[in-house]
Amino acid sequence: MIVNLVFTLAVAAIPAQVGESSDSVEAKRSEIVQKGLAFLREQGQEEDGSLSARVGSGVTSLAVAAGLKNGLPLSDPLVARGLSYLEGKIQPNGGIYSSDRLRNYETCVAIMALAEANSVAGDGRYDTALKNAGRFVRGLQVGVDDEISESDSHFGGVGYSGKERPDLSNTAFFIEALKSLDTPPDDPAILRALVFVSRCQNLDAQWNDTVFADKVKDGGFYYVIPTETVDPSASERYTENGGLRSYGSMSYAGFKSLVYAGLEKDDPRAKAVLEWISANYSLQENPGQGIAGLYYYFHTFGTALDASGLEVISTPDGEKDWRTDLVLHLGKSQRPDGSWVNENRQWFENDANLCTAFALLSLSHAKGSEE
Repeated sequence: MIVNLVFTLAVAAIPAQVGESSDSVEAKRSEIVQKGLAFLREQGQEEDGSLSARVGSGVTSLAVAAGLKNGLPLSDPLVARGLSYLEGKIQPNGGIYSSDRLRNYETCVAIMALAEANSVAGDGRYDTALKNAGRFVRGLQVGVDDEISESDSHFGGVGYSGKERPDLSNTAFFIEALKSLDTPPDDPAILRALVFVSRCQNLDAQWNDTVFADKVKDGGFYYVIPTETVDPSASERYTENGGLRSYGSMSYAGFKSLVYAGLEKDDPRAKAVLEWISANYSLQENPGQGIAGLYYYFHTFGTALDASGLEVISTPDGEKDWRTDLVLHLGKSQRPDGSWVNENRQWFENDANLCTAFALLSLSHAKGSEE
């Protein structure tokens, strides 16, 4: 059984902010969500149901999932047309993608969208598609049907298209897709993925046997495990001693993956990343990356903290009601047309459809705990 509340703190939720009641925050959340959904429906979606199809089918899946998680019915045009478009991307091999280069990523986020639609419909209409898609992504994991052993640093990971260089982002999406299929944390695929995830953490412990484990030791997570010779002067991702810098979106992706893998709050990996989150709590930037990847950061931030059951985050500046902070920040940064967009173009975040879908997904996790 997957337990999503293993990290719950034994404290009552603190008041959101002075002058902000929980009712007023929820009213604000609902208001900005409706504006964002209207943007995607009326300005972002094409006649064929797609959103930003030039970068693949992933944005459509994220937008459909965001609509459903925020209460849209299956009949809403954003959802109905989006699902129709995704149905057309189901491949004979079971994958759901438009780009072979992105077949893991696109299939994983499509699984998340179709699983949400299945839950809303209650009639199992996507059972077959989800079963086949789940089998497809399982076959893309490093260490499955190949000669790579657990001693290899890439074992258990997944890359954009599958078995090429794995990364934490794609592996976290892989775990979340399996979780949306009600996969238990002791499933072999999740256990293999946890091996890779643990090696992406700056923690000198038994789970990280890479050469990077003892170089930073701040408990955060990084994107990839390099196999090439490290030159600290060649990239900002390296520290002066050849370590790998932790940063926000990956640390929350790692944290989310630990939760979905069923780790308890006293596990050293969980303790370490929570200490990193406490020390680096921010909604002004993607810690360690500035504003690069900011909306993906909001997505991993909201998903991870909601999955953990944490109501507040203890920081050097006091306890933070993360849901209220997220709602108020996204309310201020929403554009008049209802969209969000990043002025930093990295990772396609100059695309308003992508940023808006990420923002709405994060807001779906910011509902008050009583809902």
